[in-house]
Amino acid sequence: MPELRERDTAGVIGELSQMLQRQGWVPDVLPLYHTALNQELLNNSGLACGLAFPHARLTGVKQLQFALGRAPFPITWGAKGAWPVQLVFLIAVPATDAAGYLHLLASLSRLGQTTGLINELRHAPDAASMFGVLEKVSLRQG
Repeated sequence: MPELRERDTAGVIGELSQMLQRQGWVPDVLPLYHTALNQELLNNSGLACGLAFPHARLTGVKQLQFALGRAPFPITWGAKGAWPVQLVFLIAVPATDAAGYLHLLASLSRLGQTTGLINELRHAPDAASMFGVLEKVSLRQG
């Protein structure tokens, strides 16, 4: 989503959860939303580079998926005093695929170390361009 409408953690997770459900990647939006939001409350995934990686491990998810959303300006992610975040990757993880999730997270974390790619994502004009930037990220194989 090149432009998120929501402006807080709960709203963004809800918006991205609905997108994954509309695309058919998760059967029910509420378990994804509640699990990801509760996980964020326990362990804020926001990083200093402006990325956040909320996630949920669920039995109804058949294949590892994520939705990427971009806020038009940085939002406070989680509790006050947390890092400002502009790019959010909501990750839906099959309950039995911990290894796949860790490989994806390692690859996306490398993105956080690449200022040029983050800037490209922040300024990409549309979803297709954002996807093109993500294709430049090398995936960790496992």
